[in-house]
Amino acid sequence: MAIDRRDFLKTTGKAITVGAATLALGGRVLGANDRVRVAICGVRGRGNDHLHGFAKVPGAEIAAFCDVDESVLNQRVGDMQKLGLAKPRTYVDIRKLLEDKDIDAISIATPNHWHSLMGIWACQAGKDVYVEKPCSHNSFEGRQLVSAVKKYNRICQHGSQSRSNPGMIDAVQKVQNGTIGDVYLGRALCYKWRQSIGRATPEPVPAGVNYDLWTGPAPLKPFTRNRFHYNWHWIWDTGNGEVGNQAIHEIDIARWGLGVRFPVQVSAMGGHFMFDDDQETPNVLNATFYFEDANKKRKMMEVEVRHWTTNHEAEIGSGAYGSAAVPAAGLTASSGKKSGEKQSLGPKDAKTNTIGNIFYGSNGYLGIDGYDAYKTWLTEEAVPGPSGKATGDHFANFIDCIRSRRAEDIHSPIEEAHISTTLVHLANASYRLGRTLQFDPEKEEVVGDEEANRMLRGTYRAPYVVPEQI
Repeated sequence: MAIDRRDFLKTTGKAITVGAATLALGGRVLGANDRVRVAICGVRGRGNDHLHGFAKVPGAEIAAFCDVDESVLNQRVGDMQKLGLAKPRTYVDIRKLLEDKDIDAISIATPNHWHSLMGIWACQAGKDVYVEKPCSHNSFEGRQLVSAVKKYNRICQHGSQSRSNPGMIDAVQKVQNGTIGDVYLGRALCYKWRQSIGRATPEPVPAGVNYDLWTGPAPLKPFTRNRFHYNWHWIWDTGNGEVGNQAIHEIDIARWGLGVRFPVQVSAMGGHFMFDDDQETPNVLNATFYFEDANKKRKMMEVEVRHWTTNHEAEIGSGAYGSAAVPAAGLTASSGKKSGEKQSLGPKDAKTNTIGNIFYGSNGYLGIDGYDAYKTWLTEEAVPGPSGKATGDHFANFIDCIRSRRAEDIHSPIEEAHISTTLVHLANASYRLGRTLQFDPEKEEVVGDEEANRMLRGTYRAPYVVPEQI
């Protein structure tokens, strides 16, 4: 049965007052030298990255794993032992995990359709939350997660790790401080080599897999390999396609750089090209977002997704940004000299990904390669300008904020994550409905289109239901 909120709120009904040396977390009191005990939920793919990420953070302890696949759980327990770390507790059911009062925070790396519900339940249980991108499977549950984080005084970090990288922070500052002039357009590029997933027929659920729990809020359908590990990204019931898998990072960066919130108009077109397989989501998608602020200043964002051979716009993905790195100091800036020579591309490089952003202004353009490196080209002659590359630690930022209880220091707060993720949902809705959507930023709903609003609302299979009231 679903978690009873009253059972969770025995000690967290009011805002927690933080002293200099101690703080209350889910009923446990942390002293200044105590470790923050984290449970990782979903440990096969991205969850494995969480394991290695938190293992490196001073003051963090991986105290538990939760996964519906017992073979994956056993493998990760073995990985912990190889790293010389203490054996964590293991859970199959997230609801049982949340009853563990020794757990301070959960880190969610499950399929998308579980992200918001797990996050809400964790907030109600007095746990802090690291939630992978995208923070929601539809915009309704994203709003509910934002409300839960606020109501229950939780620290919540979204898995937009670029926001912790000094290189990216410097790039966004360059976009916003006039380095390339008056910025009017940001492009989110997601050209990523993907193979066909083929066809998969229904088969018995693998031994050791709790398929009902894996399905959770989604409709319960026959088990196939293409509805399970990783390929769930390409099924509407559980994933959001490439725009919600990889491109959400670039969308968040584009919106951050442009300094905009919700759009007023969205139009998307695309399709599933080249492959005859089980993928339901598009592998080519072009979406355009139109923004207008209170002063009627207009900006645009273009999101481009495709899955096969590509060129390298603004040298993104070519290797040209790598030499911009500065060892320990962090950033480099130049005015007039190239920071690195463009590498020649051999046959193997023909399928190199092009993942990044390009911002266009009245005095030039700025390219971002991945999550931490940028270059600029200035004036109509495209003269190389400032560049930089530097990484940070997103997991460490989360742990630091759990200790300080300073939500304002979170690098990727859930409020910002919800806005960026809503752009994903609007793009998919426009694509699936085949029409332009007019959006009301204040009400967070599509104007005059109930079919679109129902799509943004989603449905749930009991008892895995996102509550109407938080």
